[in-house]
Amino acid sequence: MGPGDKIEISNINTPGRTERVDRAKYEAMRESLLAVLPEEAPGQLVAEAKSALLPGLPEALFPGGKTAGWWLKAVQLDLEAKGIIARAKAKPVRLRRVAE
Repeated sequence: MGPGDKIEISNINTPGRTERVDRAKYEAMRESLLAVLPEEAPGQLVAEAKSALLPGLPEALFPGGKTAGWWLKAVQLDLEAKGIIARAKAKPVRLRRVAE
């Protein structure tokens, strides 16, 4: 995996549309997000998930947590589109891993 390596991601809000993003940042955020989300409903608030995953993000990719919020949202929407995580029906938004 070299610098500038890209991965195609989806967005549950815009079906059929994909975006190419940095693979290393995507994979680091995906791994961190899935590590902190519970399988049990209703799930975890997005702000709680962000607080829990920030310390585990590679400093080289997310210096001081910079851009982590954008990447969290991008990965969240992609994983929702793929059915890997789910959003609770009620507000505020809570996320959980979908049992395999």
